[in-house]
Amino acid sequence: MKKTELHLHLEGAAPPDFIRAIAAEKHTDLSGVFDERGHYAYDDFAGFLQVYEAATSVLKTPQDYARLLAEVLERSAEEGVIYTELFVSPEFCGGADLSAWRDYLAAMTEVADKMRGHGIESRGIVTAIRHFGPERARKSAICAAETAGDWITGFGMGGAEQVGKATDFAWSFDCAREAGLGLTCHAGEWGGPDSVREALALGCTRIGHGVRAIEDEALLRDLVDRDILLEICPGSNVALGLYPDWESHPIARLADAGLRFCVSTDDPPFFHTSMRNEYDRLASAFGWGDEVFRKINQWAVESAFCDNATQERLRKEFT
Repeated sequence: MKKTELHLHLEGAAPPDFIRAIAAEKHTDLSGVFDERGHYAYDDFAGFLQVYEAATSVLKTPQDYARLLAEVLERSAEEGVIYTELFVSPEFCGGADLSAWRDYLAAMTEVADKMRGHGIESRGIVTAIRHFGPERARKSAICAAETAGDWITGFGMGGAEQVGKATDFAWSFDCAREAGLGLTCHAGEWGGPDSVREALALGCTRIGHGVRAIEDEALLRDLVDRDILLEICPGSNVALGLYPDWESHPIARLADAGLRFCVSTDDPPFFHTSMRNEYDRLASAFGWGDEVFRKINQWAVESAFCDNATQERLRKEFT
């Protein structure tokens, strides 16, 4: 089945072998990043963030990011993905310096254009890092606003939900909105239902994760009324211990409540998952078939941060 994916972190999608190869080229020691099997090694969400940033630290040049994007898009295409949106942070691409960001973006856009010919369309969502604070987020927002259009079509925020409030970052989201970018924000994963309300206050039309909205009936009704899309990553939620197993995940209950959502992998090599695995596990846990997955992809296309012509092409793939 053809698939769309709207919640994929570019650095978080880097295969361990790819990161090890880059580290070897740069003679960089990544002790503690991998376990004895060569997988990323962490115990909890805090550890995951530390390993994520350590692995990302070896990506230092526009060419490194071009190579990474090519690797990630090739793997996504192998999973049947025909359209994907990737979170990428200027913080990791030249320290959120606008001039440096333009160089990184040019290298990635060239790869994205080339991969379109291999059957996969992509867009970039500039991402502020929440635990880096509001002032640094402003620099990322400026990078997003100054390079909006073409490959960059969205702005969002990831990182540790427990740090501050999403509304502390209102300036950055206002800046991105004025530049015409789509808005999304990680919320309702570790931060609970109130974190989703904060993201809605920022004007987001999509919520990254958002699964803990299931704990608040009034919030569920509000999300339905506003036609908000949740970017749900079940394998990520289970791997990080938010839910004990797939059968306990609230995605089916969210569907029953009338919410629109898409299915994504978040940081697939960290969570030992793929888009095929997500679909297979959901089918096994909830008995979902092609009809359900087609509807999920239709919802994703309707909420994608892309131009009308691209949306129309994608709609035809899922009718």
